[in-house]
Amino acid sequence: MPLLKLGTRGSLLALAQAEEAKRLLAAAHPELRAEDAIEIVVIKTTGDRVLDRPLAEIGGKGLFVKEIEEALGDGRIDAAVHSMKDVPTWLPDGYAIAVILEREDPRDAFFSLHGASLADLPRGARVGSASLRRQSQIRHARPDLEVVNFRGNVQSRLRKLEEGQVDATLLALAGLKRLGREDLLQAVLPVEEMLPAAGQGAIGLECRQGDSRTLEYVRSIDHAETSIRVNAERACLDVLEGSCRTPIAALAELSGDELRLRALVAEPDGSALNRAERSGPADQAVEIGREVGHELREAAGEAFFEALKDLF
Repeated sequence: MPLLKLGTRGSLLALAQAEEAKRLLAAAHPELRAEDAIEIVVIKTTGDRVLDRPLAEIGGKGLFVKEIEEALGDGRIDAAVHSMKDVPTWLPDGYAIAVILEREDPRDAFFSLHGASLADLPRGARVGSASLRRQSQIRHARPDLEVVNFRGNVQSRLRKLEEGQVDATLLALAGLKRLGREDLLQAVLPVEEMLPAAGQGAIGLECRQGDSRTLEYVRSIDHAETSIRVNAERACLDVLEGSCRTPIAALAELSGDELRLRALVAEPDGSALNRAERSGPADQAVEIGREVGHELREAAGEAFFEALKDLF
């Protein structure tokens, strides 16, 4: 009987993330090194089953965590392994993100037969992306491009690109690296051109708050610097009441004890884009995140957020 059960989605990337958590836990605890000490439990989520519609139309990114949280709640698993960019800022009572693993590169990778950046695309080119964050930044930078909804895993999106269904697409660089497919990489977009999603590239483990046995195991693999960065980004997201229905991007970086947070909120059509940036002591990460969130909220105006509610 396993000592620990980790719940995850069944995609290749999700399984790679769960294996990474399993490897770190085994390295930290000798009793977890036996072959059957940690079981990875695959849970199908609504977000995985419905692929023909944008996430915003079917309920948002929370659909990638809801069924896994249910398994956590009824004891089928002890911890849920999530991509932090998919985790809502609000969690059900009794649950918490207990640890965050060391972050991979949070930038976006760019794929196209026409060049290495958005600037290289010909006028009217079609860019495939299901992310409102990416769509709004693409439309803001290149209003002449056509942006189309484009969901699916790494392999299916690159196949569609090869078939000519689109002229370009974007993927999270962290996903390619975790899948061991850096050989596919064509170009990486600088964050000045494409600011990533809050939490992008980071893996979090969600646990029951009262489960002291599991918490004792998982807290040993927390990566403090990543937690500080992601906490700042999620604090900003929380003020903005962010979800996949809101084009929001945020990236915190650490230099010694100094934290720098850059964030933006945009109109879905890219017609307006507000940016904010703030630096300060790393031990005030959450406060910095909230300050940036309030600055963006004031800049965009409440009418902006009310209008988004009417779009979906």
